[in-house]
Amino acid sequence: MSTTLLAMNCRKVFLTLGGGRGVTNAAFGSHFVSVPRRSIIDLSYSTHFMDFKGSSIPSSMKKLVVTKLSQNFREAVSLQIVPVPTPGDGDLLIRNRFVGINASDINYTAGRYDPSVKPPFDAGFEGIGEVVGLGLSASARFTVGDAVAYFGSGSFAEYTVVPAKAIVRVPSVKPQFLTLLVSGATAYIALKRLGDLAEGQTVLVTAAAGGTGQFAVQFAKMAKCHVVGTCSSDEKSGFLKTIGCDRPINYRSEDLAGVLQREYPRGLDVVYESVGGSVFDLAVNRLAQKGRLIVIGFISGYQTASGVQPVKAGTLPIKLLQRSASVRGFFLPHFLSDYGEAMADMLRMCESGELVCEVDVGEMTPEGRFVGLESVYRAVDHMYAGKNLGKVVVQLPAAVESKL
Repeated sequence: MSTTLLAMNCRKVFLTLGGGRGVTNAAFGSHFVSVPRRSIIDLSYSTHFMDFKGSSIPSSMKKLVVTKLSQNFREAVSLQIVPVPTPGDGDLLIRNRFVGINASDINYTAGRYDPSVKPPFDAGFEGIGEVVGLGLSASARFTVGDAVAYFGSGSFAEYTVVPAKAIVRVPSVKPQFLTLLVSGATAYIALKRLGDLAEGQTVLVTAAAGGTGQFAVQFAKMAKCHVVGTCSSDEKSGFLKTIGCDRPINYRSEDLAGVLQREYPRGLDVVYESVGGSVFDLAVNRLAQKGRLIVIGFISGYQTASGVQPVKAGTLPIKLLQRSASVRGFFLPHFLSDYGEAMADMLRMCESGELVCEVDVGEMTPEGRFVGLESVYRAVDHMYAGKNLGKVVVQLPAAVESKL
């Protein structure tokens, strides 16, 4: 039944029940009070879907699609023009304004998370933007124009359909809020659930000036720990000091192993580790008694065919046993029961200024800011070159009708 016909039938029912002006009830001889007419069906829904702030939703859009399994992002992903998707009953259609770059983007393009998934499939893990369309059930909680963010596949697109149940409400469409979805949540939940942080303990954060490292530094400092952070430049060292890192170590100008042995002879109580390879081996060697090493990634190996740099695992059992130490793995999708609480707390801290959410939008690169889906390739290269300070984010301008 069409919307128009449905509305007409509803109006007939309304009139039959006495919704008309001055209708007499024959059975009781009474006269109903005159009331303004209103439509039972809210026809503005269809208008909302087709039009947001006077700008029609286009029929086509750009998105990035994985067409070949490869750890080389440029080789694996192609820019395509496709129809704008339509949200289902419980879905939202989001116009993406900012999308986040993650080290794991190339693990995804290489098919390492789920080998059963074959190309083509959509790329990108997180986005933030406005609701421009929604299904009927979703409209009970959201409306067109709401600022929202999400953690899920397919964000490297001008528009993305996301289930309403997977949506995070945000105060506004700012890239700082985007940094919390994966990077912030990983640090928050990993340290809370696996770190067992206590006042006065020594915490090492590797890649501390990166997207997730910046949050690990701040959360460890909030727990009143002594925080050590590795980085690759004096500029990053300076940034780390501003967010509370007690001992930044620029491994390009200082010997990391020597500094840790000389300045922290008792060892490290907690290591938040995302580099892998030789850095992992070094961290294991420097664990204190009952020390905890949390593996949240191993970016040094992601660009290799195997996806991982070899470590000295042969001696790992005895090293852990001698110190009653542990190595703990963390993968965010396994801890989604903690996600809502983590996001609510971080959003509050971000708004109040308690939490620094550093964003790298490419302003210091030779080509300038990362704007448009075409610049996602460049943003990935920027991160893997170790040039980023904070979370790498790509801005998507207001979409216009894409031309074939």
